[in-house]
Amino acid sequence: MLLLVGLGNPGARFQNHRHNVGFMAIDLIQDRWRFNSPRARFKSEAADGNIDGVRVLALKPQTHMNNSGEAVGEAMRFYKLTPDDIFVIHDELDLAPAKVRVKKGGGVAGHNGLRSLAAHIGPDFWRVRIGIGHPGEKSRVTGHVLGNFAKEDAAWVDPLLKALAEAAPQLVRFDAAGVMNKVALALQPPRKKESSPAPKESPSDEPAKD
Repeated sequence: MLLLVGLGNPGARFQNHRHNVGFMAIDLIQDRWRFNSPRARFKSEAADGNIDGVRVLALKPQTHMNNSGEAVGEAMRFYKLTPDDIFVIHDELDLAPAKVRVKKGGGVAGHNGLRSLAAHIGPDFWRVRIGIGHPGEKSRVTGHVLGNFAKEDAAWVDPLLKALAEAAPQLVRFDAAGVMNKVALALQPPRKKESSPAPKESPSDEPAKD
């Protein structure tokens, strides 16, 4: 059993926020791998599923971001899991938009959801970091994080989340490099076919002179 956790805030007014990209990812993974319908458990929307033969419980904590650790801690203790069995998908200010990084452990970098998780289960869980970029000024961070993705962001958000759902088998097999490679390849622009140079005219092809 593994826990796959998306971080976000519950409620319609938050659903398109950059801070809710973890919830968005969980929704697509559940759809792609045909998880059971979510139900209320562990202070979360929880759905059981199977990814590449691995049993997975997907969680969307309903505690609001700042108390995410309460929900994940309950589920971890119930199933007698360790932080190594937990993957957390979240937004990352310190990554450029459309970048994904997967790693185990680390700091919280001012992310209140990660801070709550570290307080309740320790820091050594897996993180799937989805870059949302930094607005450039500290005073603009809250508005950026708690703001909707811009229309032009759909060009990378949608394919990134779909690719992450397709890479779920690599994720549950702890293949961090495989996940990152699959997402990066999905976001590469298609290569333009190089046109062949026009053939040079041979002397016999020259027009006849009068």
